[in-house]
Amino acid sequence: MWTQITLADLGHPEHADAIVNLLDAYARDEMGGGRPLSEHVRRNLVPELRKRHGVHVVLAFAGDDAAGMAICMEGFSTFACEPLLNVHDMVVLPAHRGQGLAGQLLAEVERLARERGCCKVTLEVLEGNVSAQAAYRRAGFAGYQLDPRMGRALFWQKLLA
Repeated sequence: MWTQITLADLGHPEHADAIVNLLDAYARDEMGGGRPLSEHVRRNLVPELRKRHGVHVVLAFAGDDAAGMAICMEGFSTFACEPLLNVHDMVVLPAHRGQGLAGQLLAEVERLARERGCCKVTLEVLEGNVSAQAAYRRAGFAGYQLDPRMGRALFWQKLLA
């Protein structure tokens, strides 16, 4: 089965449906929290993404079926004084794992970042998601640290609602 990697058109209904359905599948997975997306998120995700500058979604189709995606958001590296691209969500459906699809998605993300003059691509990954970590390592990603004596960066959050 052939795979097509494409930059999503957020105004295209097929792409919009693929984004919502892929993110819902990720949310239902134990690595995504194990719960489906709320109706509010399903209804508003793509319209809200369309409002934001610097959002890019890379979709992977296996034949006619959506198989994976990377939702990316542009940021800015103050230390480099250049833009960066953050992979906010990375999804490969279980039926398509182990076939190099994550690598294909990440290669397109890297191409997109280079095209936009970004100095780096960033992402976060759960400690327990060893298969994703392996895919990211194969694509050239590594833990972030400024000085090995200070250790690697940690990803924290503070919920506001």
